[in-house]
Amino acid sequence: MSNERKKMLLVGDNPFHGISHLSQERARVRGDAMVYPEYAANLVMTSLENGADGFMFSVSEMTLSILRIICEMGGGRRLRLYAIVPYAFEYVRLATQIGTPGLIKKFAKQITVSRNVRAIAMGLKGVVRTDPVALLKTYLIYEISRIKSSAGKQANLDSVLLHEIITDMALALNLDWLFKSYMDFMLELQMKPGFNTRNFAYLVKKFGDWNLDLRETIIVTPFNKVGFQMNPSQIECEKALANLPEPNTIAISILAAGYLKPPEAINYIRTLTDLKGVAVGVSKEHHARETFKLLKENLV
Repeated sequence: MSNERKKMLLVGDNPFHGISHLSQERARVRGDAMVYPEYAANLVMTSLENGADGFMFSVSEMTLSILRIICEMGGGRRLRLYAIVPYAFEYVRLATQIGTPGLIKKFAKQITVSRNVRAIAMGLKGVVRTDPVALLKTYLIYEISRIKSSAGKQANLDSVLLHEIITDMALALNLDWLFKSYMDFMLELQMKPGFNTRNFAYLVKKFGDWNLDLRETIIVTPFNKVGFQMNPSQIECEKALANLPEPNTIAISILAAGYLKPPEAINYIRTLTDLKGVAVGVSKEHHARETFKLLKENLV
């Protein structure tokens, strides 16, 4: 392993939301225990004790509750946080229930109640000037304040990543201004801008076309032995990874939603020396112990 870089190991949160990218039946089989914040927080702590470095999560009431419990357990200072925004499922559910205007009103009320002066001022500027960049900044300030409030002062918020729905839609619509504005603002906050994507090779290409510095970013995208969710192909994604100026990519779906066993998944990941790290979801205590011990022994 001396010729390989140390890879960061993160706990993923999909199991805590009852999500399986392979099937809904698989998610149901996992049971209801994981939707309890106390149970999930214990799994994160167990993972940390067995080699994990941090937690990658979508910002929701569930994950914020997990962060609060971890903070109370004294695990905050050891935890590196990679937050994904927005939590798309929550906003789609609310929009379905109360409509888009109702969702906007609810969000505005939440920002006002939070008493985050900077977010309120930025939001007013965005509304008055019809400024999408100001509205984006308002949203980011609000979400970052929620994370820091829940995780505690000792937690390390390394990066806030745009959800794949936003990233891939912006790529498809050629919205270079969104990427530039987001990156500039996050760097101003002294945080790494991040992007969650299912179109890794295309993102790398577009960043090159737009003269955006990939060294300033974190990219989260699937990498696995069978090419699951790797678009347009496994080969193209591997080529794009090898051409990056430095390791900035965190692999997800390394188990292909449970299709692969950890040993065979890790054997493939070991060949990708340009990865920065991996994020893996765990659903049971023995999974947390075994998975992160195995990852630490073979990837660190």
